[in-house]
This record gives sequence, structure tokens and C-alpha cells, in this order.
Amino acid sequence: MEASTPVGVIGGSGLYSLLEDAEQVSVDTPYGEPSDNLVRGTVGGREVIFLPRHGQGHKHPAHVINYRANLWALRSLGVRQVLGPCAVGSLRAELGPGSFVVPDQVVDRTSGRAATFFDTGAVHLSFADPYCPDGRAAVVKHAADLGQPLVDGGTMVVINGPRFSTRAESQYYARQGWSLINMTGLPEAALARELAMCYTSIALVTDLDAGIDEESAVAQDEVFRVFSENVKRLRELVLRTVAGLGEQRDCRCAHAHDGLTLPFALPG
Repeated sequence: MEASTPVGVIGGSGLYSLLEDAEQVSVDTPYGEPSDNLVRGTVGGREVIFLPRHGQGHKHPAHVINYRANLWALRSLGVRQVLGPCAVGSLRAELGPGSFVVPDQVVDRTSGRAATFFDTGAVHLSFADPYCPDGRAAVVKHAADLGQPLVDGGTMVVINGPRFSTRAESQYYARQGWSLINMTGLPEAALARELAMCYTSIALVTDLDAGIDEESAVAQDEVFRVFSENVKRLRELVLRTVAGLGEQRDCRCAHAHDGLTLPFALPG
């Protein structure tokens, strides 16, 4: 039987304790160091490569994370499918703290980030549908198996941070029909596509963003508290999805490079 490829997970430190036979792996990349050592282990017989997005101790804020090194390191270790659990604010009153959402669209409001591997040549990838349809379907299925309520679909706007939005900004985003707000979703998802890796975001709502109502105003301690209270549920969903995720086969992500000439050799 052909060995399965490892699944990459980019997220918080709550995953470490559930990886079986975990070992730390140091990876050098042409783009510098990843956020931290990667952790290799197994879940339900499936190999997992885990990368703490912000590094241990949350030492890298969202706007200075080395996203290119992170994605390059994962691919160099054989990863072709990535799950990206993340904390988000809600732009809709009905999506309260503790809600799970699997977004299907993303809007980029970041600036100053190294957002592409294609610094030379004319290489333009399709990103109309930024998330892997197979990965999204797997998360939805396993949430249902676990009896965990989950919203299938929604648009996540990614802001630069580290500050939270003003009320006017938040109200503007909500008027566009967007559902969620986050600081790390891009360029992470776009870089995964550039490396022909599947990427699926699993969003945990930690707060109502400023401007949703007169009372809402985001505070860091509240975000961390809600995330901590729900990290067990998130971890359970991520690990169940990892164990049940099929191989990358014929999704659009795997064919991202069809008809293109890349300016570099792919790792792994």
C-alpha cells in the first residue's frame, strides 16, 4: 500500500499534547526560519506535521510571521494538505463566541507582508476559490460526526493588526456582507496555493468585533479567554479531520500549476 502523505496543521500550541510519538524537526528554507521548529507525529495512523503559527510563547505577531518560510517548510517535509485553525472576530451578531465557521472566501486588507513566492517572471495563479473543496467538506463532515455545530461558508476579511478595528472599519466590513475578521489568514492561504497545497481554514469565533452593536469592543484578554475555553473542541475537530482526511487527488489545488512555468523548483 502506498504510504499516505503527511497533513500539515498551522495553529496554536493546544495540539502538541495529542500528537503521538512527537518529535521536533528543524527546517531551513530559502526564506529564512519558520515561526518555530515543526513537530512531527501521528494521529489515527496519519502522519501530521504541526507548526505553531506564532511560535512558542506567541513571540511572532501576525504582521511579522514568516509565512513564506512556514509554507515552504511544510511542503519540503512532504505536506500537500494544510489545515489552518485560527481565532476570528465575528462581523455578524448571530455568530457569537464559540461558533465554528469554515469560510469559503477571503478578502485581503493586509499590507507590507511578503505575500508571494513569485518575485520574478509572469506567474498568475487562480485564487477565485481560495480554500480546498475537499478539505472543507471533510471538516463539515467530521463536525457533524462529532455533533459540533458549524457554519459552512462565509467570507473572512484579513486585516494587518496588531491593533483591532475601529468601529467604523468594523461596520464597513459588515456592510460588505463579510462574516469574519482575522489577522493571519493571508498570505497563508495564498502561499499554500502557490505551492499547490490544499488549504482549509477552521475558524473559531472568539468575540463580536467592534461596531456590531453598541456594547461590542474587542479586548485581548477576552479573546484569549474564549479561545482557551473552546480549544478542546477545536483540537478535537482538527484531529478528527486529520485522521479521516483522504489523500490529495484531483482538487483544483493540486492542479494550481497546470500550464505554468515556475521560476523555482518546488521543495519536497
